[in-house]
Amino acid sequence: MVLPTKEEFLTTIESGAATRRVAIPSSINMVAVLGPRDEFLRILEDQLDADIHVRGNEVTFTGDPAAVVQAGNVLTELVTIVRTGQGLTSDAVERVVAMTLQDVDAAEVLTANILSTRGKTIRPKTLNQKRYVDAIDAHTVTFGIGPAGTGKTYLAMAKAVQALQAKLVNRIILTRPAIEAGERLGFLPGTLNDKIDPYLRPLYDALHDMLDAASVPRLLTSGTIEVAPLAYMRGRTLNDAFIILDEAQNTSMEQLKMFLTRLGFGSKMVVTGDITQIDLPGGTVSGLTRAERILDGVADIAFCTMTSRDVVRHRLVGRIVAAYDRYEASSARKNA
Repeated sequence: MVLPTKEEFLTTIESGAATRRVAIPSSINMVAVLGPRDEFLRILEDQLDADIHVRGNEVTFTGDPAAVVQAGNVLTELVTIVRTGQGLTSDAVERVVAMTLQDVDAAEVLTANILSTRGKTIRPKTLNQKRYVDAIDAHTVTFGIGPAGTGKTYLAMAKAVQALQAKLVNRIILTRPAIEAGERLGFLPGTLNDKIDPYLRPLYDALHDMLDAASVPRLLTSGTIEVAPLAYMRGRTLNDAFIILDEAQNTSMEQLKMFLTRLGFGSKMVVTGDITQIDLPGGTVSGLTRAERILDGVADIAFCTMTSRDVVRHRLVGRIVAAYDRYEASSARKNA
């Protein structure tokens, strides 16, 4: 059954309101669309301006004509996602509403598969995340800049594993600065690996989330996947590799330049960081904060910025990030 278009079932009422009726195909389980105990329906009622009435497999929207059109479009996007076999969650429904109200094809964003592994599929969950993974495909060097929880590193890791499995690259190189340790690594107990492991643990965690647990040690031992501090990149040329620099806000301008110039033939680079979380010692300028200004206009380099709206951890994380953003903006205005 073909889903109705915007124009179908739309009738203007004398009062200036409008009605739009959308018939859900009988092959679609209404619980999958409206949620268990109408959980998703309540989100739609809360976030959409139109009145919603459900009878059988038909959903009727009533209200301002523009709001009615938007509400119908949201429902159509939800049905399209369900028809792909992808289940909905409360967070996903909220993202569909937000994207559809901005005239974004939410179904296209949320059904773009990056990597299927261990019984789950990794996909972008916001428009900016989709733009980010598309930029990685289209450019040799991509910068992903945004707050914690926006998927910068996780999606880059997924693209790296995808490229390795497709034999587009021969190895994955993951690196980040161990800035928290400063020059104290030599005083920490254990071997060198023991000393740097805490700073690289988030990268290992992502690897174990995307690959079979038994294969990770083998790939690390063979050098197919390398996880190392940024200092280990100096003097190397990295060919046929997918290279990710994480926590780039904690690199100096000289360190970031050193890293970028390691690029070899057949390689891709992704640089991720959060410019609001700089841990460099006082007086040291973050290379990431200057990168876009320096590299603006350089071909084959993309900059993707994400915001608190792109946080895909617990929904409270996005609210926390947004609250801090508002506080910092307010403080900046008072001190101006």
